[in-house]
Amino acid sequence: MSSSRVRLVLAALLLATSVPLGSGTMAAAAPGPVPFSSLVPAPASAVQTSGVTYTLPSSVAISTDVAGIGDQLATTLRKSTGYAIPVHNPPVADGIQLLLSGAPASVGDQGYQLDVTANGVTVRANQAAGLFAGAQTLLQLFPPQAQGSTVTAGPWKLTGGKIVDQPRFGYRSAMLDVARHFFTVAQVKRFIDEIARYKLNYFHLHLADDQGWRIMINGWERLATYGGSTQVGGGAGGYYTQADYADIVAYAQSKYITVVPEIDMPGHTNAALASYAELNCDGKARPLYTGTDVGFSSLCTSKEITYTFLDAVLGQLAALTPGPYLHIGGDEAQSTKPADYKAFINRVQQIVLKHGKKPVGWHEIANATPVAGAVAQFWDTNTSNTAVANAVKNNGTKVLMSPANRAYLDMKYTSSTSPGNDWAGTIEVKKAYDWNPGAYLSGVGESAVAGVEGPLWTETIKTMSDIEVMVFPRLVGLAELGWSPQSTHNWTAFSKRLAQQGPLWKLLGIKYYKSPQVTWPSGS
Repeated sequence: MSSSRVRLVLAALLLATSVPLGSGTMAAAAPGPVPFSSLVPAPASAVQTSGVTYTLPSSVAISTDVAGIGDQLATTLRKSTGYAIPVHNPPVADGIQLLLSGAPASVGDQGYQLDVTANGVTVRANQAAGLFAGAQTLLQLFPPQAQGSTVTAGPWKLTGGKIVDQPRFGYRSAMLDVARHFFTVAQVKRFIDEIARYKLNYFHLHLADDQGWRIMINGWERLATYGGSTQVGGGAGGYYTQADYADIVAYAQSKYITVVPEIDMPGHTNAALASYAELNCDGKARPLYTGTDVGFSSLCTSKEITYTFLDAVLGQLAALTPGPYLHIGGDEAQSTKPADYKAFINRVQQIVLKHGKKPVGWHEIANATPVAGAVAQFWDTNTSNTAVANAVKNNGTKVLMSPANRAYLDMKYTSSTSPGNDWAGTIEVKKAYDWNPGAYLSGVGESAVAGVEGPLWTETIKTMSDIEVMVFPRLVGLAELGWSPQSTHNWTAFSKRLAQQGPLWKLLGIKYYKSPQVTWPSGS
């Protein structure tokens, strides 16, 4: 056969095996199956079956005990595969089954078992949260193109084997500060999408600070309309209506994420002090503030109107928030006398309890008397804190670990990167990953640690791209610290798994810091 004849035959074969997308374009073939060794966070147990793969047929359906989870998975895969992917609820025997039965008790309420055989995929869990986590793992077993919005030709293959997985800590969180710079509901939802992918299950929303108040409170409307009218640098600011906030909460719930709203107090309150003169001890409203200093503001802890105000604020937030926690801040209250601070925190905790919630506060609340069920969020750069250790020992207080020199996502990666702060030092990706939350703080053992959180303060963060480049890739390391057993902790292995997320982030348009500590693959 002549060489020209060979070229014609090869061209015909290529056309026959390509999927037309319109306008003469051809879909690229999906890459091969993803090995279990690429998953982040690392699963507790993962065993591949040599030589076994499952090929997604064009007729595949999803069968599920939880319609919402099946619908989300199907919606993602329809865009990339072009398959119809019907969802059956209640379940029948289909190629992908998401079931609330048959999971081992050891995986608890948040874990799952995932089995991939030549005939199909089954995810089993004891609760819907575990089923959702298993679905996120399943998505990672597809090549990145599966989460894209462009149809890609098959075959879509999955690596065979079994994963039995559950989290190390029950509380895995990220925080977004919308007070320093305001972010829209759509931007917050995008952030929720991004953290849900890595099995985070709490979202801490910092709603009020010196520079802005971001939630409408009925009867105290000036908090939002005036206190929310600006931001760092003097921009327009903004606020959420209660309907907006409820929308964010419901969206997070659909991703099995619990919102923890924060109203910082008694410090970090200039926006409130500017909105209502009576909250100041001298009865004089403060000017709006657009700088970045801290520690200068305080509610008047001796006035009864302060507690009437906080009862309204916390009561309305409690009614809008189905989760168990309200965050009362409590940090950097330099303008409040220590005795007044203790009395204030103790009284505010009772207001939180009155409204059926448990208080979370920055670790300074340990200087008061934390109530049963309270959580102290540790943010300092030290590895010892007597008050926190005593609260753990004497009150059974749980600690949420957010050491600023490891977990603060607003810290610069290096002195030459931008945006970001650097008061707690710079935090490259390895530094964000290479610590042990269960053995970090003296007197706070593994059993006293509620979990981990990566806070993103936004003094220097103005856009969604700013958010993403500071969060990724460091938040994935924190997510693994919260989810994966300590026995899997290994920087070299983690950095290789982390690198595999680069092509996905590029595909999804997520901005990220391409750390030189990680060998990113081509296509990242």
